[in-house]
Amino acid sequence: MFYEDMPVGKTYATGTKTLSAEEIIAFGKQWDNQPFHVDEAAAKESVFGGLIASGFHTILTAFNLTLQASDWSESSMGSPGMADVRWIKPVYAGDTLRVEAEVTAAKPSKSKPDRGFVDVQYNILNQNDVLVSSYHSTHMLKRRDA
Repeated sequence: MFYEDMPVGKTYATGTKTLSAEEIIAFGKQWDNQPFHVDEAAAKESVFGGLIASGFHTILTAFNLTLQASDWSESSMGSPGMADVRWIKPVYAGDTLRVEAEVTAAKPSKSKPDRGFVDVQYNILNQNDVLVSSYHSTHMLKRRDA
């Protein structure tokens, strides 16, 4: 997909990914070593009442699902950033995540005509269609017409 393939209002959805307790613990031990991410007994005693995924694990899972659903390999030029990252509900071991995305803005670069910037709102939902996390990202994509 190129810049021209991402007009304002375009929506798309990803496949799904179920997070296992083993994956949550492994990610937590490497990147977010808090008891409710790495220790099932401690997690049961926490405010969450069970093992939950790190918010970063949730966002990265969503990002990977998005890459699988969108073929940007030919046009991606990276990203200048993301905003409005929200961890709304806990993601528990056994939850299945999916992403719904909507293009909220698209503008060609003023200084480099070979690229454009596309803003996308990402909503991460669990198997019950409950919004668990969200973020807004800007993608820099090659322009097909340049």
